[in-house]
Amino acid sequence: MAKPRRRRLRRLAVAQAAAPWLTPGKQHLARCILNSFERAFGRPLLAGGDGAGSPHAPQELFAADTVVLAHDGGADPALIYANAAALQLWERPWAELISMPSRLTAEPQERADRARMLATALRQHASEGYTGVRISKSGRRFQIHNARLWTLWGPGDQPCGQAAAFSSWWWL
Repeated sequence: MAKPRRRRLRRLAVAQAAAPWLTPGKQHLARCILNSFERAFGRPLLAGGDGAGSPHAPQELFAADTVVLAHDGGADPALIYANAAALQLWERPWAELISMPSRLTAEPQERADRARMLATALRQHASEGYTGVRISKSGRRFQIHNARLWTLWGPGDQPCGQAAAFSSWWWL
């Protein structure tokens, strides 16, 4: 009788495990994404939200219809954030997409254009209007349209990565 109970308790523990995007570090990152966007574009990323200071801001960002991704500031930047819309579009779970080199979100022939766009956005700290082709895990290609890119600002007002958001895309 103890064996079935242990299994049931384990299942409960798994079902109640915290979502990785709601860990304290990722909540801080979500607020950084929102604050940095507002700094770059002078308007909030999430329409109708309570702002980055809201206790619900990380959940609102994760659940937003707008696709949002962020990568760190390394030489070969790795993804550090993806909301549910991004996970669905790239057909990858959180654990697989986060820490993946962000260049792998595009096909090899698209990476040079992507790198130029990111370099421009880094110099200017913000850029709007980017259009490019990306690829999902299953190989489905899609075009993003009018993407916004911006610098993430960390402690001491130092750049610590970049983020991108877009609401317009279609399958090719």
